[in-house]
Amino acid sequence: KKLNKLGYGTGLYKPAPYVAVKVPIFSFEKLADLDTHLGPEMKSTGEVLGIGKSLDEALYKGLLAASYKMQKTGGILISVRDSDKPEIADVAKAYSELGYEIYATEGTARIIRKSGFPVSVVKKISECAEENTMTLLSSGKIDLFVSTSTKGRVPTEDDVKLRRRAVSLAIPCLTSIDTASALAFSLKSRYSAYNTELVNINNMRTERQKLQFIKMQGCGNDYIYIDCLNRPITNMESIAVTLSERHFGVGGDGAVFIYPSDVADAKMRMFNSDGTEGMMCGNAIRCVAKYLYDYGKIGDKKEVAIETKSGIKKLSLFVRGGYVNSAKVDMGAPEFKPELIPVKLDGDNVVRRKVTVGGKEREITCVSMGNPHCVMFVDNVSNADVEKIGRAIETDSLFPERVNVEFVQVIDGTHIKMRVWERGSGETYACGTGACAAVVAAVLSGYCDMDTDVTVRLTGGELTVKYSPDTVYMTGEACEIFKGVVRL
Repeated sequence: KKLNKLGYGTGLYKPAPYVAVKVPIFSFEKLADLDTHLGPEMKSTGEVLGIGKSLDEALYKGLLAASYKMQKTGGILISVRDSDKPEIADVAKAYSELGYEIYATEGTARIIRKSGFPVSVVKKISECAEENTMTLLSSGKIDLFVSTSTKGRVPTEDDVKLRRRAVSLAIPCLTSIDTASALAFSLKSRYSAYNTELVNINNMRTERQKLQFIKMQGCGNDYIYIDCLNRPITNMESIAVTLSERHFGVGGDGAVFIYPSDVADAKMRMFNSDGTEGMMCGNAIRCVAKYLYDYGKIGDKKEVAIETKSGIKKLSLFVRGGYVNSAKVDMGAPEFKPELIPVKLDGDNVVRRKVTVGGKEREITCVSMGNPHCVMFVDNVSNADVEKIGRAIETDSLFPERVNVEFVQVIDGTHIKMRVWERGSGETYACGTGACAAVVAAVLSGYCDMDTDVTVRLTGGELTVKYSPDTVYMTGEACEIFKGVVRL
């Protein structure tokens, strides 16, 4: 049938709920001396199917299943024929923005450098016997090889030898600019092996799922809240990634799903913008309580219990004009034992301890408030390089489950300023558990007194935290921004 008879291109066509991408699989390592450069002849030995809500997600799943190394940093060697050089600048730009170190042969490097991107020039095999493209491939510095140069079956050709060497070293070798661009596009999409939707091909949706949501914020921490009290959702990680994107989604620090609970008034599951699940979020839990009260889910109760991944938390609600405007959360006692934070250090606690972390010796205090925190005191928090230092500490091997990093400046005994790098989200306007950890660290360090209200000034506003002998209390606002419907 013709496409227009099937409804495509007419008002009868409804957008499909899925995008599907087929990715070929090759077995070049089993075929001696065969050039891996693709041509019109069939060389694939199989294929995989990636299905997702968007091209980004489907492509990522397809490439991952086809055994592509989906790493977002490393080294890339580029050597392309003259006809591909006008397009190579865009490819170099994409990999440079991802954090790859770019290596290229002289002609290719000249184009990349003119476009304004850093590149290291590498000699061809025929130009230098000691330090060349072959020795670079074998050095361990290269994680990806783009080669669209001479193709053929002559094993003595430089390009053929390089592609064969890449196969033997299990270095992905891309022989098409389109493929290199698609891979970069997929790597930049924020999808990963754990946050893509698992699609049951025997029970697929017939139309896009329609989700009602409310966007709320507490102290600048904005999350997307979805009511699952009567409708469970299974692909929470994927939804969090899709909706949290600032420019192409609703935008937020993550997504919170509100479920029924057998032991509390409700249960919250919070996912960061990269799809990782958080144990607890002090700012989000206040907004969950606000939703439950404002929308009549708990009647007129002003004392609420909410189940989280780090236990049940109790809240006292402050109501004005029939709506919750703020809440006090009993965050529970802080945890100091290194193995329970967790941090790979010995002793009973890590308080003002000097350790090498993030590539440099630093004085840190480690506390768990449901989430792991690494607190550092600084002279001027405004000048702190939060992104560089925070990223380095978050992924340091000391922290097996990664860590939130707080940069704290003490103003006086009842006021501190803080900026935070949250694992899975980067620098955010605020972090409730981080504010609690900062006050606990300040009390332990003698900057503030126990059982005293301490005002924590964050980028997104202020929180009041009191570290009592048995628990930590945090008080702050909860605001509804807007509500709507999204189709995924």
